[in-house]
Amino acid sequence: MPAELRPSLPQTPRVLIVDDDAGQRSLLDSFLRSQGFVTVIADSGERALELLPSGKFAMMISDVRMPGLSGLETLRRVRPQFPSLPVLLVTAYADIRDAVEAMRDGALNYLAKPIDLDELLATVRQATGLTPAAGFNLGPGKTLPPHIVAQSPLTVTLFQDISLIAPSETRVLITGESGTGKEVVADMIHAWSARVNGPLIKINCAAIPETLLESELFGHEKGSFTGATAQRIGRFEEADGGTIFLDEISEMSPGLQAKLLRVTQDGRFQRIGSNREIRTNARILAASNRDLEAEVKTGRFREDLFYRLNVVELNLPPLRERREDIMPLANLFVAEFARHRARLAEATVACLQNYPWPGNVRELRNAMERAVLLSQSELILPEHLPAKLRETAKLAVPLPPVDAPQLDEIERHAILVALRQHKFNRTETAKALGISRRALLYKLQRLRQQGFEFE
Repeated sequence: MPAELRPSLPQTPRVLIVDDDAGQRSLLDSFLRSQGFVTVIADSGERALELLPSGKFAMMISDVRMPGLSGLETLRRVRPQFPSLPVLLVTAYADIRDAVEAMRDGALNYLAKPIDLDELLATVRQATGLTPAAGFNLGPGKTLPPHIVAQSPLTVTLFQDISLIAPSETRVLITGESGTGKEVVADMIHAWSARVNGPLIKINCAAIPETLLESELFGHEKGSFTGATAQRIGRFEEADGGTIFLDEISEMSPGLQAKLLRVTQDGRFQRIGSNREIRTNARILAASNRDLEAEVKTGRFREDLFYRLNVVELNLPPLRERREDIMPLANLFVAEFARHRARLAEATVACLQNYPWPGNVRELRNAMERAVLLSQSELILPEHLPAKLRETAKLAVPLPPVDAPQLDEIERHAILVALRQHKFNRTETAKALGISRRALLYKLQRLRQQGFEFE
């Protein structure tokens, strides 16, 4: 076996790296292997053409300017024999003519040196289908779809929890700020459950007038009220054998909450205008961007219904607490909206990373859609972003550098003090620290691994 070939693991994407520069080959080789790929290296276009028939490659990454066969000429010779092989070109000369020529000849994309490793990883993952989920265990048969990003430790932990909860029949309460992706979580719970072949019915309780919501949920009989000209099947009836997702559950009126409680207790309900009981075997998922415990204390939400719905709670961290997800999400949205190749300027990346994202993933998606529409070239500049995003990002003052051990000690001290002040109540401690409960639990888990114990 040639020295540059490494044995492949089953179903592990094999990437062919072609570069005459030994340092660049080594960088790409070690980085991609650290991310779960199997790599094969070639020091010339000629050697790449020899290696391609010898193994099943998921992708080729090639330098553009090399002695002998250039990356462009190598691409042209590869295409007839391997028409579907994704080819990523790398060049130290960000020449638009080379880029246009490469794209015309079938290149997937091109990157300028020095390579942005995050951009490289996102491109390779998209081309090979190896999502970030492949780096952590979700259980057999469970994979994340391409539109879901899980780069940060908080997001990884969240989807690991979902993979464990989904196969059960338990009710789940999904909490988090507006725009964090509660509907996406509901989709994954249904997709990873035994009910995947059944219906997934979604209702936004805040979007339907109170007078119509009861009919929407439970249905009605003909003539049961003015305008009821025909019998209507309710959404709980439609969801029998599947899943029903009640978004913004906190907006439901007290009277309707009482009727929902009955369904959560024994799966029975009545259509409006009927005395006949109907049974449903729908699994209930509920979501709220409000603190339902606080709503219970003020009397705006029934305590018994809260505990019925909150058998398991999944709290989605806001985007500002999982900043590792910002750029992968931004690149994903750019790829979704761009009709031509588009990439983010370094100054644009800085704006995105410095902004606190009060609207979370939804706001990021809208910002990227706007930027793509306003950009008249392949480069997305800060001026294409919303004005408030640019101005807020400018106000972010970089903190002086702090050594990691010192930073860990400061964080640990703050957590321990807050825990004692709030008598080890996790929810109140998280509020005092200004982080989500899930973020606090993740930090406590790390501290336990370091030998710290908590009541």
